[in-house]
Amino acid sequence: MPKTFFDVIDAKQNARAVIVPIPFEKSVSYGGGTAKGPAAIRAASAQVEFYDEVLRSEPYRVGLTAEPLGDPRRVSALSAKQMIARFAKVVGKHLDAGRFPIALGGEHTVTLAPFSAAIERFPDLHVLHLDAHADLRDRYEGDPYSHACVARRLAERAPVVQVGIRSYDREQAEALPALPVRMLHAHEIRAGVDLAAFAAKHLGDPVYLTIDLDVFDPSIMPSTGTPEPGGLLWHEVDALLAWLFAKRNVVAMDLVELAPIRGLHAPDFLAARLLYRCLGRRLAQ
Repeated sequence: MPKTFFDVIDAKQNARAVIVPIPFEKSVSYGGGTAKGPAAIRAASAQVEFYDEVLRSEPYRVGLTAEPLGDPRRVSALSAKQMIARFAKVVGKHLDAGRFPIALGGEHTVTLAPFSAAIERFPDLHVLHLDAHADLRDRYEGDPYSHACVARRLAERAPVVQVGIRSYDREQAEALPALPVRMLHAHEIRAGVDLAAFAAKHLGDPVYLTIDLDVFDPSIMPSTGTPEPGGLLWHEVDALLAWLFAKRNVVAMDLVELAPIRGLHAPDFLAARLLYRCLGRRLAQ
């Protein structure tokens, strides 16, 4: 196991970006293992080449630091409210220092911690949400902080643009018209709707970005708790992110829901490479 992400570390005072692992798992409803996601991404990150062939640069050189990995058992023993409060404080500290924070989950409830820190400092924040699932339930199994409710909690505080959606129930479909949410289904993307054009029309500025890895098709990302067929592929997501980081001020983000499968390394590496690409695109601004 590498000592830190990408096997590089800067003193915090020199860093322009920070990785904040949040190995929290409490409300998963099908497959488990998301609490192991940050460690799996850190392990895979040591195999990522420093030179990015698309960006034609070495993103790590601009300065990267990381918070400690943390004990998944202790973090998951927290209530959702305790987790949100604890890690919102951590992320807020880095935002105040001028760093770009990327939180790594953990289940999707993790998003509410860095988002809370970001919206306190950017009250006109907008959200770009990449996911297979709408996550717009008000409660799931009685829990308002379930991973299945995270977009509903986000939409209570900021406008949300969702991309890649292909799974939700009637309750969420009926609630959608009254919510500040614009949804682009995966099947609409397959029918030819342009992701960047959709985002340009509906997404304001500044932006909080949340990526649930099950937005990707299970053929390239099987390591999620609730995989859904018909997802997006690497180049589609990368093209959207290229537009996003070029055209909007992304102030914070998260990458969640990796549930690593023992002996299957490709999904872990995809997550690590996506993390590095996002760092490169953001720090090039």
